[in-house]
Amino acid sequence: MTVVPGELMSIVLGLAIGFTLARLPRRGRRESEIAAAQPRGNEADPRFEQLLRSLRVGVVLLDANGRIATINPAAAAIFSLEARNVVGRSLIEAVPSIELDRRAQAALEGHSSRAQLSIVLAGKPRVLTVASLPIESGGAFLIAADETRLHELQRMRSDFVANVSHELRTPLSSINLMIETILSTDHDEEALRIFLPRVKQEVDRMVQLVADLLDLAQVESGRLRLRSEEVDLAAVAAHILDTFEPRAAQAGVALRFSGEPAPLRGDPERLAQVVVNLVDNALRNTPSGGSIDLEVRHEGDTATLRVRDTGVGIPYSDLPHVFERFYVVDRSRARGSSGTGLGLSIVKHIVEAHAGQASAQSELGHGATFTCEFPIAAATG
Repeated sequence: MTVVPGELMSIVLGLAIGFTLARLPRRGRRESEIAAAQPRGNEADPRFEQLLRSLRVGVVLLDANGRIATINPAAAAIFSLEARNVVGRSLIEAVPSIELDRRAQAALEGHSSRAQLSIVLAGKPRVLTVASLPIESGGAFLIAADETRLHELQRMRSDFVANVSHELRTPLSSINLMIETILSTDHDEEALRIFLPRVKQEVDRMVQLVADLLDLAQVESGRLRLRSEEVDLAAVAAHILDTFEPRAAQAGVALRFSGEPAPLRGDPERLAQVVVNLVDNALRNTPSGGSIDLEVRHEGDTATLRVRDTGVGIPYSDLPHVFERFYVVDRSRARGSSGTGLGLSIVKHIVEAHAGQASAQSELGHGATFTCEFPIAAATG
């Protein structure tokens, strides 16, 4: 059975309250009495201490004065604290969050609450679900679950659905409009001649999108199976470049290859896919009269594949994102169709599956260079 953070909070509260009623001094005692009571409070039920240490959610126990009496390792990790150094300090002093302190103060006054809070911890924004509960004998419980990763995954899922919907809706709308035009002209020969090739082009685009999505799903889920055999990266690259010659000639772009044998262990089909995606990306962004250079080098223990173009280039602010899925720098700057925005993401994942790394360098208006480095003895499986 999988216990979600919300359910785990309820379990923690139910188990812990019974163990802690005697832990904190009651309200109304004088400070001297409270101080005298602390040693006895430190002799907590060992079952409670064991429970706190084993929990994956953070638990902070506040005394009646709002000072930290107990904090478990999970809470220390969530709030980026050293547990031993914060006991006895006020919550706001240990965790500088006004919203968290406000909820803690409300719990100390007898009001329970539960909410999702956005807090900056150690310089990084975090999303926490925090439950606060007053203790009858004085003090309060704070139960915190870090849901930052879950929040990010939900946002990524929403973005992914929106992007796929957009990429499919655009060609489908075009196909629908062209078919309606053909039907309204009673299958006019001129309309058929104009629109049928464009319908075919849009269908091909959707087929490629689906194929890219399947590839991306495989590599991102870790289910990508790579063949491990001796392969010459230079031979693979030269062959792929030859297949692009007709398209490059039609676009007025010169293709040049330079290289040397670069043997490595890898999957020849997936390595070919890397070359295809990089050259395709370069052709889409290089205007007529430009050139694309494909280079393969054997440098020490590394086989290096480099694709350099004289195209429109990539703005500096976009460089860190070019390998993200569905990221297209500027559709208006690409030649014809700008692609699905998945090709470079697939490149990165395939290269990393071969224990290599991919990078991009560019200056806006002066072309771009994509480099893939593979260890010669890359192990694949």
